[in-house]
Amino acid sequence: MSRFIKKMPNIKFPKYKMSGIEEIEELQVEYTPEKLAELQQKNTRKRDTYYPGTDYKTIKEVFDRSTTIFKDRTFILEKFNRKGSFEEVTYGRFRKDVVELGTGLTRAFKLQGEKILVLGETTYEWYVSYMALLCGAGIAVPTDKELPDNELENVIKRSEAAAVIYSPKKKDQVKKVANKCPGVRYFMEMYSDAGIEGRFVGLDYVMNEGEVITDCGDSSFMEIPVDPEAFAVLLFTSGTTSQSKGVMLCNRNLAANINAITPYVMLYPEDRMFSVLPLHHTYESTIGFLYPMAMGASIAVCQGLRHIVNDMKDTHPTAMLAVPLLIETLYKKINQTIDKSGKTKLVKSMIHVTNALQNVGVDIKRKVFKDIHESLGGSLRIIVSAAAPVEPAVGKWIEDIGIFFLQGYGLTETAPISAVTPDFDRRVGSAGKTVLCDQIMIKDPNENGEGEILIKGDTVMLGYYKDPEETARAVEDGWFNSGDIGYIDEDNFVYITGRSKNVIVTQNGKNIYPEELEGLLSHVEEIKECMIYGKEVAGEKELVITVRAIPDYERIAELHGEGLSEEDIYKLIWEQIRQVNRKVSNYKTIKKLEIKKGEFEKTSTQKIKRYAELKNNSDVEEAAEQ
Repeated sequence: MSRFIKKMPNIKFPKYKMSGIEEIEELQVEYTPEKLAELQQKNTRKRDTYYPGTDYKTIKEVFDRSTTIFKDRTFILEKFNRKGSFEEVTYGRFRKDVVELGTGLTRAFKLQGEKILVLGETTYEWYVSYMALLCGAGIAVPTDKELPDNELENVIKRSEAAAVIYSPKKKDQVKKVANKCPGVRYFMEMYSDAGIEGRFVGLDYVMNEGEVITDCGDSSFMEIPVDPEAFAVLLFTSGTTSQSKGVMLCNRNLAANINAITPYVMLYPEDRMFSVLPLHHTYESTIGFLYPMAMGASIAVCQGLRHIVNDMKDTHPTAMLAVPLLIETLYKKINQTIDKSGKTKLVKSMIHVTNALQNVGVDIKRKVFKDIHESLGGSLRIIVSAAAPVEPAVGKWIEDIGIFFLQGYGLTETAPISAVTPDFDRRVGSAGKTVLCDQIMIKDPNENGEGEILIKGDTVMLGYYKDPEETARAVEDGWFNSGDIGYIDEDNFVYITGRSKNVIVTQNGKNIYPEELEGLLSHVEEIKECMIYGKEVAGEKELVITVRAIPDYERIAELHGEGLSEEDIYKLIWEQIRQVNRKVSNYKTIKKLEIKKGEFEKTSTQKIKRYAELKNNSDVEEAAEQ
């Protein structure tokens, strides 16, 4: 039931003027052969040039260094009052709060070494809580805030949590499950200074207790030794193909992720990360939090998807992590705005011109596409996509307007990065280049070099919590089986073609990867989202390739007019599917269409829970057959 985006809001951008292009001085230059040769000579950066890397052993080491060196710099920007403006918290303030919370948890509440669950939306005290735990206060259990009561109760019990730290928005839910979780000693509410009342207490009260102790000269918290190999974080996977498993990570895993990224992607103290994904997932908590902290950069907290455009304008981020659904939504909305502004032909022609100039070392994309950049805050230079494949055409377009498009690959079990695109060697379509501290191998590759992706190295988890049998199935001789299908090119770039558990095998042994067909269907404007699967049909030996689709009713009305019947909509979508079928081999063609009325059940990183979706046909109508 875990969802990051329950429903994408109607994101709106202002109309683009795209004026003044003729005034850009670089377009007035006569590019003679001599001038082009001079520019090409300047464009000399080697593709295999790495940035200076880091060699952290623990996150506490990162925390101590960054909060000392960058103590006066802004770290977190957040709207603590929705009607107010963004407020800035410095690294120095963050250090003080972490130390006081850590001291309160360990000295006043005697929770050192215990598992402590953190539940809530992205907010400053979530960051403080997680960091205090990583620095030695206990074992962190970051938890999806969208879990229903029964699943939250299950996670609390399975993790054997001694305390639960929760945001005020989760107060009612926590009170519901508290009586069913007698093993929890304390329930601590963020932004509350309420004293102890039974098992409930305010987190600010805990911090205040820690402040009293540290003011008396107690420095024990920062003196707690952190073993890089010790169990430090417990994360329950949401799983698209099976029930959740408890992933055990250590400080070495998280520190290795920072060490893995620094040679490939450079963030500077002047950079600002835009946090729009849930912090309970390793993608955001490691790459969107720990990595920018290590580099002295700042983090702006998005106040919700419907506020994304205004929040970007207010905070001017330079980098953003996102999942494909969000990236593709922004791409569609921006291009629809360009179309409504009557600038589609102009934008296409300027992409062609600016790409040609960029090839000889003249980069004027940010000037030419200034209106688009301004609508994204004006400073965005990096978008990183992960969690699922993104359509290459979308990534290419992002590059075309002057923003670096990077991809990361990994799983919760690798904390999460095992491959990432170097910002100096970007290859749209790849999931990234294997990081230096890991190895990636293809198991039993076929004639195309495709096979199951195995990962070995410093980022690989300790194992599954209290599940040695499942751990043994997943990790053999140190190699973790990702469950993904893909191949690796000669430069160590990884390409994902599907999930091994999703693959549809035909009677004559042909493999069909749903992700390939879903990528083609992502261009169909009449389809909001879809899922391909092999449907069992009575009397048929072969699985029938079926698409379950959610129509984009708003876009359909814009393109085809209001008042269309359901039958009309079926026909419109089926006609688009027929066009897609012409682009693939006959054995891959989609034979059936199902219209889904509701939303897909998803994980927090927006992967459709296929196994759960196929059990629920209550809001699905079969519409057509080829």
